Order: sequence, then C-alpha cells, then structure tokens
Amino acid sequence: MLILLSNDDGIGSEGLIALKEELSRTDEVWAIAPERERTCVGHAITLHKPLRIKEHGERLFSTNGTPADAILLGVKGLLQRKPDLVISGINKGPNMGQDVTYSGTVAAAKEAAFMDIPSLAVSLNGRKDFLFKEAVRTVREIVEKMRARPLPEQTLLNVNIPNLPKESVRGFKMTRLGKRIYNGKVVERIDPRGGKYYWISGDSDRFEPIEGTDLLAVSQGYISVTPLHRDMATDVAMESFKKMF
Repeated sequence: MLILLSNDDGIGSEGLIALKEELSRTDEVWAIAPERERTCVGHAITLHKPLRIKEHGERLFSTNGTPADAILLGVKGLLQRKPDLVISGINKGPNMGQDVTYSGTVAAAKEAAFMDIPSLAVSLNGRKDFLFKEAVRTVREIVEKMRARPLPEQTLLNVNIPNLPKESVRGFKMTRLGKRIYNGKVVERIDPRGGKYYWISGDSDRFEPIEGTDLLAVSQGYISVTPLHRDMATDVAMESFKKMF
C-alpha cells in the first residue's frame, strides 16, 4: 500500500517517526506534517499566505501549514498517485468526545476522508511517558484488518489507545463519542505596558461515564474505535426538525 502520514504534533514527533519506521517495513510510506506543533487548530485551511514544503529525509517532509493543509499538499503535491491510506498520529494525548472538533489530528484524517481516502486518526491516552512502540503495534493490527475490509466512503476511524503495554490492553471496542466535562477558564493578566491579555486554560480529563463511549472504554483499558463521517447530520435531529419545518 501507499500510506501517507501526518499529525498535529509536528514533524519531529516521536509518534510520527515510530509509525513511519514500523509501517515502512511492509509498505511505501510518506509523511508530511506541520513544521511545529499545531494542537487544537481544528480543520483550518491556509488561504492568506503561501505554503512551503521542506524535506527532512527520505519521504519525510514538513510544511508551514496546518494538519489539513499537510494532507492537501501531500495528496495533491508530493505524491504521484492517490494514497491507499492516510494515518494521522500517533498523537500525544487523547482525542475523544468533543476533542474531535478541536483536534488537528482528527482534521487531517477527515480531510483525507473528504477525498475518499480511507483514513485513521490515532491518539495515545497519556500525558507523559508515551509508549509509542507499544501503540504502533496496535496501529499495525488495524492496518492489517483494513487490507481485508476497506472502510465505507468518506468515513474515518478515530482510534484512541490506552498508554499501557500491549499485553495490558483489554482489546478493541467500537464506540461513539463521549462527553467531556470541561472547566474551561479565561485567565486575565496584565503585560508590562499595562495592557490586558488572556490565557484560555482548564482541565479536560473529567467525563461522563456513558456506556458505549470512547471515554469510558479507554478508561477501562480498551482501545476505542469510533467511526466518523463527513455528514455530521444526525437522524434523530432530522426527524425532530421535520416536525418543526
């Protein structure tokens, strides 16, 4: 297979490098990622400035753009043909529940899905001491499953892996998005010239323990696999609003 990798942690991220090394043993693997960390940029596309690509090694490139830009540049610029698979990650930290709206990691995989390319967004549920060598074994397992059974059109899999040795992981669970409990804060401060500036901060590790969700599954030691689709409209909402309109 021809595989394109990206992320939102930047070109030097250990998760990206570990994944490229592992998958290159069996497949043709290219990687293009932001030149610096672009966490929480969502699905931003750069239209107001030129984008550049810099080579860092064999089939390894960075861009001054966003994760979604990286996929566009990789598919439309670097590669001679459409990749068979796009993988975004392995991200430092989880992307579950409402995270998927903010996540550059998920956005890169979603951009590939928009182009009808099978894609994965892969995140490691930890805050430090990331076990990337363990996580790549899980990604390898998923890739091998996908060889035999392609994804539906314009669908991506959002995968979150517990930061545990592979032998301690309890298996896979198909999940839906959970609900985080954010206690987001806006902190006001004063600069040396007397002007106000602000930091957005807060803890996002708490969640509602809803059965069948990604947040609960990963907290219990399972790998969560959540199918996401380009069409964000829900059947429940459609039926409800038909009565209104």
